[in-house]
Amino acid sequence: MAKYKVAVIGSTGRGDYGHGLDIVWQKFDDCEVVAVADQDDAGRQKALTRTCAARGYADYREMLDKERPHIVAVCPRWTDQHRDIVLACAEHGCHMYMEKPFCRTLGEADEMIQACEMRHLKLAVAHISRYSPQLDVIRRLIQAGEIGDVLEIRARGKEDNRGGAEDLWVLGTHVLDLMRAFGGNPESCFGSLHINGQRVTREHVHPGNEGLGPMAGDRVDAMYRFQSGITGYFSSQKGAGGTPSRFGLRILGSKGMIDHASGYANPAFLLNDAGWGLSKESGNWKTITSSGIDKPEPITVSGYDGGNPAAARDLIEAIEQDRQPKCSMYTARGAIEMVLAVFESHRLNAPVNMPLDCRENPLGLL
Repeated sequence: MAKYKVAVIGSTGRGDYGHGLDIVWQKFDDCEVVAVADQDDAGRQKALTRTCAARGYADYREMLDKERPHIVAVCPRWTDQHRDIVLACAEHGCHMYMEKPFCRTLGEADEMIQACEMRHLKLAVAHISRYSPQLDVIRRLIQAGEIGDVLEIRARGKEDNRGGAEDLWVLGTHVLDLMRAFGGNPESCFGSLHINGQRVTREHVHPGNEGLGPMAGDRVDAMYRFQSGITGYFSSQKGAGGTPSRFGLRILGSKGMIDHASGYANPAFLLNDAGWGLSKESGNWKTITSSGIDKPEPITVSGYDGGNPAAARDLIEAIEQDRQPKCSMYTARGAIEMVLAVFESHRLNAPVNMPLDCRENPLGLL
């Protein structure tokens, strides 16, 4: 194949084009953006200019029918559109790179995965931390016993004005996916939601922003038990974000700890101290780069500018090698299951086993 034909689906005013999923393909000589679909005329014209695509469509289904792309960038952040777009792309035999969160419910996730499985299609999701080169270095350090036995993993969201349940959805999936990368599959969850210091009840549930579905809570606390035996914690409280941000996770071991900020090629840090910094004899933090401990970082582009190309290239290699992408539809479903497990545990006021039996949003059942 001389070039992969890439089509872009955006939605101006309803999730737009995500975090640069439309422009990443111009970095590759083996990809050509042939068309853009957006129901908004002005937004579509701007996207045509950005992507250098030859044709624009108001209806993405018409674009799929006429263009027959090999790969589709599913760009809108608003999650309520993801299921229908993915099913249409799968029907046309297209591989996909799409924005997170994956979708609104596990029922939708099951549909999307089944549609891709039936046609042997690859789907990658933009949890760019999965592609960060520091990930493999951290795994090797843990396996080598650098921090001893892993005792727990703690993660927090950005805790800005979206803090609580919305933070868990739109930002927490990044760190929940990271927790799964280090802890494996979770087997249970115990979570709770509060608003203004009160336990969330049915009266507090409202339609979430960005098409997320039923939502409630300005504070969320969750504990996960992983099959590896590790316990993980996620918390977020509206307006509690620090400067610098705590958005990321901390892996706590019997001999030390590792801090890993969410994102692609962001610095990670190692502390060889069993007291976790509390003792007077506490050592200094060491920087973990893609080259090792306290070694220069050869990667000069971080964030989405580095993460999107890494994810898109991995998707292309996954297509050519017939393997799953690093952040596949299965890992993306696992991240939203961790979100929905918090809601189900809150609804039942009890720990819940995973995989979940409930395949809809449990807040709608309160």
